[in-house]
Amino acid sequence: MTNKSRSKFKSKSKSKSKVLKSKAGKTKGRKPEARGRKKGQKPEARGQKPEARGQKPEARGQKPEARGQKPPRSTPVREGSSWEWVFAPRADGEKRFWLAKSEPGTFSFDDLLARPDRTTFWDGVRNYTARNFMRHGMKLGDQVLFYHSNAEPSAIVGLCEVVREGYPDPTALDPNDPHFDPGSDPNDPSWFMVDVRAIRALPRPLSLQELRGRKELAGMALLRIGRLSVSPVRPAEWDVIMEMAGQPVAP
Repeated sequence: MTNKSRSKFKSKSKSKSKVLKSKAGKTKGRKPEARGRKKGQKPEARGQKPEARGQKPEARGQKPEARGQKPPRSTPVREGSSWEWVFAPRADGEKRFWLAKSEPGTFSFDDLLARPDRTTFWDGVRNYTARNFMRHGMKLGDQVLFYHSNAEPSAIVGLCEVVREGYPDPTALDPNDPHFDPGSDPNDPSWFMVDVRAIRALPRPLSLQELRGRKELAGMALLRIGRLSVSPVRPAEWDVIMEMAGQPVAP
């Protein structure tokens, strides 16, 4: 082989080597396409979690349920709610039990005793759960514990009974009332109240601390959900409270 031929051969070999290096340089560092990815499909964003198997994406423009959304007016409580037992059908003659809070500086049990016929309307409730208890739950003859809240001490101080079932609360429509609700519609009232009559004061107040000390009352709504101004009391809880107060237990 002549020197010229050797030179040409070397030149071609170097050329092929450069091409191979060039291709290798383009490939080096490139992340392999995900197995099974279709041509032209964009890779998932880094850190993005794959959609759960079988999960349907949220419809475009669909808003999650608003916090504190009003329950449907047709039903007092959503299906599966922990309050379903409160609105369950009653046996003939069955009475149920409740607790209602009032700050003594605003309206005390003594104020109720001083009212004509010892009766007042329980207005100003602006919590939907408590509203539903009065609108759908409380019935004539139901017994109510009168509770002094924000007091020293906060305590159950008296017994009442329901003498009028739920009806619209007019204070929601009165702009001069501290419980005025500008969103309330007189043709479709949002807020309701009941009338209660005092039965008697307890021989002694039953303080919140004392109630917390009884394990039988651990599940009581008063002790679990302090924000409710009106709450149900289970029959077994009522019996414990009557025993603590030295009062006759309901038959």
